[in-house]
Amino acid sequence: AVQLVESGGGSVQTGGSLRLSCAASGYTDYMAWFRQTPGQEREGVALIRTVGGSTSYADSVKGRFAFSRDNAKNTVYLQMDNLKPEDSAMYYCAADFRGGLWFRPSNYAAWGPGTQVIVSS
Repeated sequence: AVQLVESGGGSVQTGGSLRLSCAASGYTDYMAWFRQTPGQEREGVALIRTVGGSTSYADSVKGRFAFSRDNAKNTVYLQMDNLKPEDSAMYYCAADFRGGLWFRPSNYAAWGPGTQVIVSS
C-alpha cells in the first residue's frame, strides 16, 4: 500500500485558514481527507481524483474547503478557509480507494498518521 504523510495542521481562530498537505509515496487514483474527534466515527471530508482533478465534498465543508493536487509530487492539498470550531479534529489522509461510497473509511486501504486541527472561538 502507498505510504502517506500529512502536514499543515495547527491552531487558528474562528474564520482563519489552514492548508493541509498529504504526500504519497507513489501514485494513487484517488485521495481523500477524513476527520475524527474523540468518541466519534471518522468522517469523510473531501475526495479528489488525481487524474482530472474532480472532487467531492461533505456538505459541512462545501464552499469553505478546496482540494487540489500536484501529481508531479504525488501530493494533495486541502485549503481550509472560514474555519469553525466544529472543524476541530484530527485530519487523516486516505488512499488506495477500493470503490464504493467515497466517505466510508472502510473503502480505503492506506492511511496517514493524521494531523491535528484546532479552531478556537
